[in-house]
Parts: sequence; C-alpha cells; structure tokens
Amino acid sequence: MREALNNGIERFRRKALIEWPPRYRIPTGVGLVIGGLFGWLPILGFWMLPLGLVLLSADVHVLRKRRRRIVIWFERRRRRRDEPINRP
Repeated sequence: MREALNNGIERFRRKALIEWPPRYRIPTGVGLVIGGLFGWLPILGFWMLPLGLVLLSADVHVLRKRRRRIVIWFERRRRRRDEPINRP
C-alpha cells in the first residue's frame, strides 16, 4: 500500500510540476494556499496549504530552493531508516 501511495504521489508531482504550464500552476497553487489558510472551514482543509506551496515552488525560486532542501533531508532520513543495523 505504501508503494502504491508513493507511486501516485510521484505521478502527480511529475504531471503537475513538469507538464502543467505556469499559467495553470500559479493560480492553482495560490488558490490552494488561500484555501489552506481557511482550513477550519468544512469544505477546505489544511492539506491544501503544503500542496499549494509545492505547486508554487515550480515557479518561485525561493520556494524551489526550500523544496529541494526538504526533499534531500527526507531522502537522507529515509536511507538511514532503511539501512540494516550492523551490530557486533
């Protein structure tokens, strides 16, 4: 199940960040961020905020730099977690 979720996230990331033109990405990202700020309302949710920031990070340099750092941090953490423990 975890792998299916990761594959779905990767497909969305690739499609949204690479294939969508900026004229769709930017308004969608701004809308998601604004919707995430009103996350306590019934239809909207706080999940919209990080998703909007990820979409905006494809076009905004400051966010892109931060996203790269976070991805590298998560990958290093995942590799350490998945390493076998070698104890004597």
